[in-house]
Amino acid sequence: MFCVSTEIGAIMNITKGGLVLFSANSNSSCMELSKRIAERLGVEMGKVQVYQEPNRETRVQIQESVRGKDVFIIQTVSKDVNTTIMELLIMVYACKTSCAKSIIGVIPYFPYSKQCKMRKRGSIVSKLLASMMCKAGLTHLITMDLHQKEIQGFFNIPVDNLRASPFLLQYIQEEIPDYRNAVIVAKSPASAKRAQSFAERLRLGIAVIHGEAQDAESDMVDGRHSPPTAKYVAAIHPSLEIPMLIPKEKPPITVVGDVGGRIAIIVDDIIDDVDSFLAAAETLKERGAYKIFVMATHGLLSSDAPRLIEESAIDEVVVTNTIPHEIQKLQCPKIKTVDISMILSEAIRRIHNGESMSYLFRNIGVDD
Repeated sequence: MFCVSTEIGAIMNITKGGLVLFSANSNSSCMELSKRIAERLGVEMGKVQVYQEPNRETRVQIQESVRGKDVFIIQTVSKDVNTTIMELLIMVYACKTSCAKSIIGVIPYFPYSKQCKMRKRGSIVSKLLASMMCKAGLTHLITMDLHQKEIQGFFNIPVDNLRASPFLLQYIQEEIPDYRNAVIVAKSPASAKRAQSFAERLRLGIAVIHGEAQDAESDMVDGRHSPPTAKYVAAIHPSLEIPMLIPKEKPPITVVGDVGGRIAIIVDDIIDDVDSFLAAAETLKERGAYKIFVMATHGLLSSDAPRLIEESAIDEVVVTNTIPHEIQKLQCPKIKTVDISMILSEAIRRIHNGESMSYLFRNIGVDD
C-alpha cells in the first residue's frame, strides 16, 4: 500500500495543478510534438478547436476553462507559415480574454527569424512578429536555437532560448561509430562559432569553407570585380568628400583545415535551401572527406530539398523535431530525426512550478 501511494505522489509532483497544455496547430502531423510533451508531463492535452473558415479565416474555440491557470501553447511551424502565426496569435488572445493567469508560448522554431536585420529598404520582420505576440497577450516565450540570439531583445517579456546541441552531440557520439576520426565543418565563416562549440565539446578539429565558386562569365556581367570608377564621391556639400567603399570580392572556394580521409560533420542552425550545403559537400568530397553528415536544429527542407539531398554526396542529414518533416523523410531516407521533447517538457515543468531554468543552460557559454 505504501509503494502505491508513493508512486501516485511522484506522478502528481511532476507538475502542480493549474497547468493547461494546448496545441495551436490544426495540422494533425504538427501535433506529434505536443503529444510527446504531454506524455512526459503526465497531463492531458487541452481541448481546443482550430480550423479554417471557407474564406480562409482562422477560427479558434477553446473548449475548457483557463481562468486563473498557466496556459502553455505549443506551436510548430507548418508549410503555411502565415496561417501558423495567425493560429498562435488568435489562441493567445482567446486565452487572454478568458482570464488565463499566464500564457506561455512554446515555439521551438521562431518564424521569420532570418529577417532579423535591416536589408536596404526592407524591415526587421522578426521584431514586428515579437511585438504582435506581446500585444496579443503572451507573457513568456520558450524557443530553441534562435537564428540570432539578439532576437531575444525584440521582446518585452522573458524569453528562454533553449539549445538542441546536447541532443545532436549525443547523436554524433552514439550513432557515428568512428566519430573520433571526424572534423567539424562550418560551411561559411558566419557559422564558425557554432562549429567551434561542437568541436570543443567533442574534442575534435575544425574546418571552415570560405569563398564561392568562380564563374568568369557572370562576374563580367555583374561587374563585381571591376575597380571603382572614382576614389571619392560628392555628398551633402561640394566640399565634403566621402571615401567610396571598394566592392567585396570573394576568393575561390577554399577549405581552411584538413578533411582528407576524415568524416566531415557540417553544423548549422537551419537547413532549408540546401544549395549551399550541397556545394559544401562537393567541396569536401574533392578534398578527400569519405563521409559527410549535416547536423541542424531546424529542418525546414522546403520545396525539392529532399530529392536534392538524396542525389547528393551527403550521407546523412540529422535534424530535430522542432518542425514536422515526416513527408520529407519518406522522400529521402537520408534524413534522420532527433527528439527534443524532453528539454521542452522540462522547461514547461520548471516554469509552471516556479523553479530555476539555469539547469537547462549548464555549460553553455555566452558565445554559444
